[in-house]
Amino acid sequence: MKKTISSIIVIFLLFQNSFAQQKKEIVLLHGAHRVGKRADSLMQRWRDYGLGEFIHFGLYSILGGDWKGEHYTGASEWIRSWDKVDKAEYDSLYKQFNPTNFNAAQWAAMAKQMGARYVTITTKHHDGFCLWQSKYTHFTVANSPYKRDIIGPLVDAYNKQGIDVYLYFSIMDWSNPDWRYDLTNTGDSAAFNRFKIFTKNQLTELLTLYPSIKGLWFDGTWDKSWQKSGAFTDSLEQYLKQLHPGLIIGSRLRADDFGNRHFDANGHLMGDYEQGWERKYPATFADTHGNDWDCIMTIPENGWGYQKQWLGHWKTAYELEEILANCNSLDGNLVINFGPKGDGTFRKKETDEAKEIGDWMKLNHEAIYNVHYANWKKQDWGYYTESKDNSKVYMIVFNVPISHNLKILPAKNIQVKNATFLSDKKRLNIEKSDNGVSQIALPNETFNQPFVIVLDLTKGKTEKEEKNNHI
Repeated sequence: MKKTISSIIVIFLLFQNSFAQQKKEIVLLHGAHRVGKRADSLMQRWRDYGLGEFIHFGLYSILGGDWKGEHYTGASEWIRSWDKVDKAEYDSLYKQFNPTNFNAAQWAAMAKQMGARYVTITTKHHDGFCLWQSKYTHFTVANSPYKRDIIGPLVDAYNKQGIDVYLYFSIMDWSNPDWRYDLTNTGDSAAFNRFKIFTKNQLTELLTLYPSIKGLWFDGTWDKSWQKSGAFTDSLEQYLKQLHPGLIIGSRLRADDFGNRHFDANGHLMGDYEQGWERKYPATFADTHGNDWDCIMTIPENGWGYQKQWLGHWKTAYELEEILANCNSLDGNLVINFGPKGDGTFRKKETDEAKEIGDWMKLNHEAIYNVHYANWKKQDWGYYTESKDNSKVYMIVFNVPISHNLKILPAKNIQVKNATFLSDKKRLNIEKSDNGVSQIALPNETFNQPFVIVLDLTKGKTEKEEKNNHI
């Protein structure tokens, strides 16, 4: 009898605990509208990109981080916020904006050569200067000496190269008198309501002028004024997606009922992919929480726009290739940033680096494009990716051990049929050892570049490491 009563109590407590956990889900009017990944073909195309390019170009490109003989050590696109910069004087820089050497076809060709499959281009940064001829403000390229649209030719040029275009748009706009950091009184609220209309008008304008773009990339959404505007951000996202069906928007646009960004109060992603990986990337697959994501990475350490003096460590092509492989191995994309100079050209060091990455991609792109997380135990020699049909696993090797033997530990129920170099299809010997571990014997030679080994698998899918509670 006591045993029966104890069992009843345990069952009751488990039920009560389960009910309590269900009650923890907060009812939100403006939280995530979808739990889990988008399943449509446009989002699948996004997942398959592998490598992208980011462009930061604007008035700040004229200065390159320098102001009247002094160098701003922060990000060059933020130089207007420096207390040594006269704001009105900075805003008059549009009278000097004349990138006479700008060539959209050359920009797109550089991205194509690097192996980028998508690009994000700044339409306006926090200073509010528009690289398209917006009719909602005078602060545009139309009133500069250059006069012509920058965005349209870029969209066309990248599309001709088969590269999908996404447009960066800063919500924060220092040039607009109605923009507010916070809403502390009725006057602030009235001004910010006007600003919301202005923002919606400009976004409508961009989607109307450039209908071939695939998505919008938002920035400058961390201020309290925007965090307090959850209902508007929600309606704005829905409006934009109705205007442009299939539009891809990351997690930087929305705020929920409580001002949470990226993830709502219940921990669900508000956006089509996670946008929090800026100059960093997940340590493990579990850190992605099963969400789509990409990593935006600078080459220098001190900024996104053009810097005359690049401070800190300069990432080599080899380092960027390794970051690329790391991101792809965790189901993400890598987007490499470039900052053109004020005249519209790139510094030679950037173009050389893009070419070097492109040369590597020509040989190894099969391991980067159209792949996903392999769920094999990571080894010190590098990273795994897996083909979409689960028939191949790619070993992207960066560190060759002294023994020239590469250890592999396949996921459960997976057998490796053979191993070959991707570059020349030369077959490699696989030696079985204890506890499911195998060794791949490399030729006794020096390897000067990261390389890829293709493992052909028996039929069967890899098992997931752990249940994902977010999907």
